[in-house]
Amino acid sequence: MTFVRRSTAHGHAAYTLVELIIVIAVLGLASALLVPYLVGRDSLQVQAAVRQVIADLSFAQSDALAYQGYRRVHFYEDGRGYCLVRMANDGSDLGAPFDPDTADYVNDPLAAAGELGQYIVDFSTDERYEGVWITSADIDDDSELPVNLHYGPLGGTRMAGVGAPPGLGGQIVIASDEYSYEITIAPFTGKLTVRKLP
Repeated sequence: MTFVRRSTAHGHAAYTLVELIIVIAVLGLASALLVPYLVGRDSLQVQAAVRQVIADLSFAQSDALAYQGYRRVHFYEDGRGYCLVRMANDGSDLGAPFDPDTADYVNDPLAAAGELGQYIVDFSTDERYEGVWITSADIDDDSELPVNLHYGPLGGTRMAGVGAPPGLGGQIVIASDEYSYEITIAPFTGKLTVRKLP
């Protein structure tokens, strides 16, 4: 079968729409198959976890602002993940320890149908984050897991306790076997920045 390039009205050779779609499909398939091997699966998993944490911290901050309440992000002691919890509207329970049995979890808007919808992220049970852990967290001068990050009704970070001052911010380190990333939480505003650790 011979392909003949068609000429346009001006005499230039042109490609058909079908030819362009086929080329784009082949390039897309090749990149989907090759990129994980070129970049490394470990790198992709830890980067995905970092994006998940940043999205969830931003969600907790926005949720506190939208509902004019207090939200806690509790990072588990074993580094496997975290959860988002509603706190009392007056902030009176910010200093109370986290209790998984009585916690008022924020509803996860992306939870699958039929699930409880509790906003719990567990890297150890999600194959997308295989081998990824929160290795350390230092928030509001508390440098040992478990730690809590609080957001107030104005969207800023808060220290624990009634009438407490704005939060001091901190860092969270997320790592796999080969890669580590540090998420920095700015004091008061909660602005997030990320850097790859050497």
